[in-house]
Amino acid sequence: MKDETKHQKIIQAAAKVFAEKGFYNSRVSEIAKEANVADGTIYLYFKNKDDILISLFEEEFGRIVENIRKELTREINALDKIHRFAFAHLSIVSDTPHLAEVLGVEVRQSGKFMKEYINRPFMEYLNLIRSIFVEGQESGLIRKDLTPGVMKRALFGALDEMGRYWILSSRKKHNVEEAARQISEVFIRGVMTEEARNTFPWSEKTH
Repeated sequence: MKDETKHQKIIQAAAKVFAEKGFYNSRVSEIAKEANVADGTIYLYFKNKDDILISLFEEEFGRIVENIRKELTREINALDKIHRFAFAHLSIVSDTPHLAEVLGVEVRQSGKFMKEYINRPFMEYLNLIRSIFVEGQESGLIRKDLTPGVMKRALFGALDEMGRYWILSSRKKHNVEEAARQISEVFIRGVMTEEARNTFPWSEKTH
């Protein structure tokens, strides 16, 4: 019977090793050493290094999706949810840099991951953004001429680029709160309906 605690130790060790050495340069033996288990133990839980990466992504991204889903329930309207999502996303990058580097940078180096893996957790993550835009259109706060599928990728792209900049640079020039405010404010001002501008002056609110 597999030990769930040991499984989690391997996943956490892999996140650290992948972030420090890069996915391609990491060895299973290094993950085993970091997790304080025998090399052979790794193969009781995972087929190979790609399998470790996929499991890490599914488990950790799944948790992130659930945490952000809870964060969004703290806001009543779609415009505030855009800001909440931006802040939550950038907070994850800032608070868990090893994990953020693996999820945001290293997964893109695995050909197997990019070509063969059906990325359900990531699609669920994007669809959280899509649901915000759909909600905003239904409530009259967001313009109906905008396509939620386009908007979800546009917002994620801006946040992802900001996060990767922090991960790959030696200094972080902007704090989480300010970066989240600026990015979300650009989107909110661009997607608001005229009616929302007159009745819901988001940009004048303090967050």
